[in-house]
Amino acid sequence: MSPLEPFGARLRHAMDARGPLCVGIDPHGSLLSAWGLNDDVAGLERFTRTVVDALAGTVAVFKPQSAFFERFGSRGIAVLERAVADLRDAGALVVMDAKRGDIGSTMAAYAETYLRKDSPLFSDALTVSPYLGYGSLRPAVDLARESGAGLFVLALTSNPEGAEVQRAVREDGRTIGATMLAHLARENAGQTPMGSFGAVVGATLGDLSSYDLDINGPLLAPGIGAQGATPADLPGVFGPAVRNVVPNVSRGVLRHGPDAAALRDAARRYADEVRAAAGA
Repeated sequence: MSPLEPFGARLRHAMDARGPLCVGIDPHGSLLSAWGLNDDVAGLERFTRTVVDALAGTVAVFKPQSAFFERFGSRGIAVLERAVADLRDAGALVVMDAKRGDIGSTMAAYAETYLRKDSPLFSDALTVSPYLGYGSLRPAVDLARESGAGLFVLALTSNPEGAEVQRAVREDGRTIGATMLAHLARENAGQTPMGSFGAVVGATLGDLSSYDLDINGPLLAPGIGAQGATPADLPGVFGPAVRNVVPNVSRGVLRHGPDAAALRDAARRYADEVRAAAGA
């Protein structure tokens, strides 16, 4: 694949080749402890290295949660930088889960951190928050398009608190979440095999048929595994858009570590179950 190929196209190729699965890399303290590791930089590095070595060559997408690396300061960020580089070198795509959102030059600086090609943290896509107004994301949208990267915009998240904002109704009768989906559909118009600007939509939300999820872009779906959703739930939640779903599993895979073979087996099972459920 050309490095200049847009993220949406690269994502489709990766999921078709390796299976429709995103594995979250969430090294929180309790998980490090469950692996028999200390909650320190050495434990963080051992955990991250094990996940990368076990899965980078077979899983399509990884979503490192930046906060769990940031909490160790510059040494934690160094572990994250190496992980991002090694995952991408192995042919996997990296979605940086940083949920950045701001305005003007600050948003531009966040975009440069994760979406500028020569940045140490350059990722294939970035999660962003649009709740300072969708237009505040324009620096990230523009740089992502220029760099062949993508964005995942928080639209209908699985946390209960999200509903008070995302399901609030505007004067035109449309919810805030639906408005974000409409913005993304416009960004992706005419792109094949799909656009690069996706939405975060929780897999635990049940029937979403009242929302137009056909944004011609990817739908990052957290909530499978420890949060209670299963791959079999995906068609009922996402309907005809299920083929563009990128299901994220974190603890459901990571709890099988530190055994590398067990990690690979768990990731393979989830990918196979998603493929069967989505008819992919």
